[in-house]
Amino acid sequence: MTIRLTVAQALVRFLAAQYTERDGERQRLIGATWGIFGHGNVAGLGQALVEYADVMPYHQGRNEQSMVHAAVGYARQSNRLSTHAVTTSIGPGATNLVTGAALATVNHLPVLLLPGDVFATRPADPVLQQLEPPYAGDVSVNDTLRPVSRYFDRVTRPEQLMPSALQAVRVLTDPVETGAVTLALPQDVQAEGFDWPEEFFATRVWTVRRPVADRTELAAAVRAVRAARRPLVIAGGGVHHSRAEQALAEFAGATRIPVASTQAGKGSLRHDHPQDVGGVGHTGTATADELARTADLVIGVGTRYTDFTTASGTLFENPDVRFLNLNIAAFDGHKLAGLPLVADARSGLGELTRELAAHGYTVADSYVGEYTEDKERWEQRVDACFEADEPDVRPTQPQVLGALDALADESDVIVNAAGSLPGDLHKLWRARSHDQYHLEYGYSCMGYEIPAAIGVKLAAPERNVWALVGDGTYLMMPTEIVTAVQEGVAIKILLVQNHGYASIGGLSESVGGERFGTAYRFTAADGTYTGAPLPVDLASNVASLGMRVLRAKTVRDLRAALAEARAADTPTCVYVETETSDTVSGAPPAQAWWDVPVAETATRASAVKARELYERHVSTRRRHL
Repeated sequence: MTIRLTVAQALVRFLAAQYTERDGERQRLIGATWGIFGHGNVAGLGQALVEYADVMPYHQGRNEQSMVHAAVGYARQSNRLSTHAVTTSIGPGATNLVTGAALATVNHLPVLLLPGDVFATRPADPVLQQLEPPYAGDVSVNDTLRPVSRYFDRVTRPEQLMPSALQAVRVLTDPVETGAVTLALPQDVQAEGFDWPEEFFATRVWTVRRPVADRTELAAAVRAVRAARRPLVIAGGGVHHSRAEQALAEFAGATRIPVASTQAGKGSLRHDHPQDVGGVGHTGTATADELARTADLVIGVGTRYTDFTTASGTLFENPDVRFLNLNIAAFDGHKLAGLPLVADARSGLGELTRELAAHGYTVADSYVGEYTEDKERWEQRVDACFEADEPDVRPTQPQVLGALDALADESDVIVNAAGSLPGDLHKLWRARSHDQYHLEYGYSCMGYEIPAAIGVKLAAPERNVWALVGDGTYLMMPTEIVTAVQEGVAIKILLVQNHGYASIGGLSESVGGERFGTAYRFTAADGTYTGAPLPVDLASNVASLGMRVLRAKTVRDLRAALAEARAADTPTCVYVETETSDTVSGAPPAQAWWDVPVAETATRASAVKARELYERHVSTRRRHL
């Protein structure tokens, strides 16, 4: 039997019938479709979404990039078992997807992109928004999505959709390969009718694998751990993707090995777990970084070992240090010339725990006492950063986080991605649940926070979801506030005004750039941005987009506003201007280096001094072989 449908209608019906299953839990793979319509998709996918509104929910976006961010936020909150699709027109609508696609792929988070494309039949050539490279007739702007997609296909004939759609879902549900998947859809093909076999629309359940470790690799891993005297676990995002938090807690409790976390892995253990030592690397805690410097075995669990984690190759100083990498991806399992343990994080941790328990392995009491005391000292530093002795003054950024920390419980989710906030959060935030800390730092994309918070809230409507946003990142992409208001998605925005790119300003100063071009200020007589702060009222801007705004001028105001926003059942923003003078206490400085190359020759004293410091750090870099 066949059914006569357009390509777009067939795709919508197919997607509505796809499910994932892991550990007996079944979820719909594509929970909804985001869309902005133009001539490239309005009569194809636009019509199909109207035709099948009963089986495919729709969300109206304002910016194509932010629609991808919302889908990614939803996917992460859904443990990668469910995601959203995103459809755009051809031309700028399609190319606006590239940044979001890169973010999804870097972070191994599934999202389905359905950009319109130029006519496959070429009845008029060129059509509106068509790229015309003189060397190829089959290239369109959608080809910019190839390098940032885990799977890409252009469907130029109706029958091509069947194998292409199946391959797309295979990649979306693969725990190793998943990321952005792009099906480019020529606008004439979208509207073309075809007789489809009924089997194409049958319910399909895609099992998300939990591979176990190879016995030889497991035996080598056990030997490596048993030989270690100062082991350290580095928990990455793979712990969360696998839902291996309990398995990690059991492993850490049984062996007493301390656990540090990357930005993606923070929250793998609760902040008050005896073995949790906080963030590691350039934005990490002093406790975790000192353990990393002296570790003789680093056990990476679901981590990619980015330069922030390794302090650009300078962190692991022990001359005898070795690496054991538990990762579902062999590519990451072999990094730093480590022993690979290629397996699902939860499966692998369970196997390691059982094998080590059989040998009675645990670290020495002296090692436990050392990191426990160091952790206590760090917590005292956090308390000092959060404390505000004078409640009627403007808060510092750490005090803003302290006010939210005092209010939040394990049901709250904080979303952040860029600026100075990720460093402060990684060092200071006390994660209370496995999914409270939602930091997108693989791509660190400004503008991610607000749309991603919408995606998180759609996946977990019962949770309090906070988008922590600086003024720089807010100005990049505030448009989905309109979507939150339109759909009644009660996210909370904590908007921190510090008059510029604070993080990059600090970095610029440290590398001899003298904070050039990083402040939101009027130009001075010498052409630099060192005049008065710009009279931009971001709170009024938020209100103009339809969201309720609570202004907080002091620490006392902030505490009251946060409490009011948390209790609100409508989208609400708390706006606060922070104290940024050099005389006030901020977060502790970086506890490890990060490589940002400095000008090798310069006449300005700041750059010359920065280069001298840079060369000292570079000389300590190691290649772990």
